[in-house]
Amino acid sequence: MPLLAAWAAAFPATAFAASGPDPSTLSLWWGMPFAAMLLSIALLPLFAGQLWHHHQGKIAAGWVALFLIPFAAGFGVQATWNAALHTLLHEYLPFVILLTALYTVSGGIAVRGNLHGSPAQNTLLLAIGTVLASLMGTTGAAMLMVRPVIRANDARRHNAHVLVFFIFLVANAGGALTPLGDPPLFLGFLKGVDFFWTLKHLLAPTALLCALLLALFYLLDRWYWSKETARSTVDPTPDSPLGILGAWNVLWLLAIVLAVLNSGVWKPGVAVPILGQSLELQNLTRDAALILIALLSLLTTPWQARHENQFTWAPMIEVAKLFLGIFLTIIPVIAILRAGEGGALAALVRLSTDAQGQPIAATYFWLTGALSSFLDNAPTYLVFFNLAGGDAAHLMAQVTTLAAISAGAVFMGAVTYIGNAPNFMVKAIAEHRGVRMPSFFGYMGWSFAILLPCFLMLTLVFFR
Repeated sequence: MPLLAAWAAAFPATAFAASGPDPSTLSLWWGMPFAAMLLSIALLPLFAGQLWHHHQGKIAAGWVALFLIPFAAGFGVQATWNAALHTLLHEYLPFVILLTALYTVSGGIAVRGNLHGSPAQNTLLLAIGTVLASLMGTTGAAMLMVRPVIRANDARRHNAHVLVFFIFLVANAGGALTPLGDPPLFLGFLKGVDFFWTLKHLLAPTALLCALLLALFYLLDRWYWSKETARSTVDPTPDSPLGILGAWNVLWLLAIVLAVLNSGVWKPGVAVPILGQSLELQNLTRDAALILIALLSLLTTPWQARHENQFTWAPMIEVAKLFLGIFLTIIPVIAILRAGEGGALAALVRLSTDAQGQPIAATYFWLTGALSSFLDNAPTYLVFFNLAGGDAAHLMAQVTTLAAISAGAVFMGAVTYIGNAPNFMVKAIAEHRGVRMPSFFGYMGWSFAILLPCFLMLTLVFFR
C-alpha cells in the first residue's frame, strides 16, 4: 500500500503527543479527502449524475477511508477513534438530528389553495417564505412554499425568474437570523455562538439584502407581467382559498425552537460520559426532545398532508450520508487551521489579517462566500470559523469578523445551484412541474447580475 505508507510518512509518529498529532506539523495532503469529498458533491451530479445517484454513499465512504486508514497508520488507532468519535457525538449527530426534525415537521405542513401570481402577490409569497426560513430552516421553508408559488404562477409564460428569486431569498438569505435557519449557523451554535447572536448582528445586513432583492423582484415581475400576452389563458389551478393541512406541525415547529433555545440558555453544568466522551446534559436533552418531536409529528400528521407534499425520506438520507463524509474528512483541515500561522495554511491566515494581525472582515466575507457558492456552505463556515480562531466567545466579541463569516456562508450559498442543498431541490421540483429553469451557468448569470452588486453594497456598509 505505497499511497498509505507515503501518507503516513508525511506525519512521523514521534512528532506527536500521545493524545494525537501536533496540528502545526500536519501537511496539506491531509486535506485532500475533504477537498475530494466537496468536489464530488459539486461536480459528480453535473457530469456523472447516474453514478452519483446510485453510489454517493460508497463514494463518500471511500473518501472517509482515505483519511481514516492512513491517519490510524500514522498516529494510532486510539487517536483516530477519539477524533472521529468526538466529531460524531459533539457535532455530526446533533446537526443531523436537528435537520431531521425540521425536515419531518415541515414535510407535514401542506399549503392548499391557489392564488393568481400577480407581482404584488408573488412578492408577498416570497416575503413570507423569507421570514419563515429563519424559523423552520431554509430547506423547510423552501419545501413548504415552493409548491404554492409554482401553482400561483403556472398560467404565466414568464415564471422562471420567480423561482430564481425564490432561491435567492427563501432558500438562502432568509435563513440568516437564527441557528435554525441555515446549517452553518447551527454549527456555530454547537461551537458556542449564542442563539440570538445572529439575530442581533445579522438583522441589519439581512434586512438590507432582502429588501433590495424583494424590490428588484417586484420591479422585474411587473415588467414581465406587462409583457404577458396570454393572461386570458385558463389557469390550470384556478384561484381558491388558501388553507393548511397538518396544522399541528406548527406547534411542533415551535417546540423545536424552544428545545434548541433551551439548550443554549440552560447550563446545569452536568456532563454525561458516553464512550469516553463527555456530553453536556443540555445538549443530550435537546437531541432527545428533537427526536421525540419528530416522532410526534409523524403520529399526529394526516397522511394526506405528506402525500400532497410528496414527502419521502430520500433527501434526508442523502444529506445524512454526505455530511457524515464531510464531518469526518474535515477533521485534519480544522486542526491545520487551528495551528494558525504555525500551520500549513499560514498563507491563508496572513491573507485574512492586516499588518497589525487583525482580521479583515471583507476578506472573510468574500472568501467564505466564494467557497460557499461552489461547495457546501456548512463545512465552509467551519473552515473560516476555525481560521478566525475557532473560539466562539472571542469571535462573538469580534462582531464584524463573525458576522462576515456567517453572512458570507448564508448569503452566497445562493450564487450557484450547488451552493446550498435547497437550491437544487427547488430547481428539481420546479422543472417537474413544467417550469423551464435556467441552466447551471444560466442561473449563475442571474445570480452574478443580481446578487454581486448587492454583496458589494453589503461590504461597503457592514464589512469594511
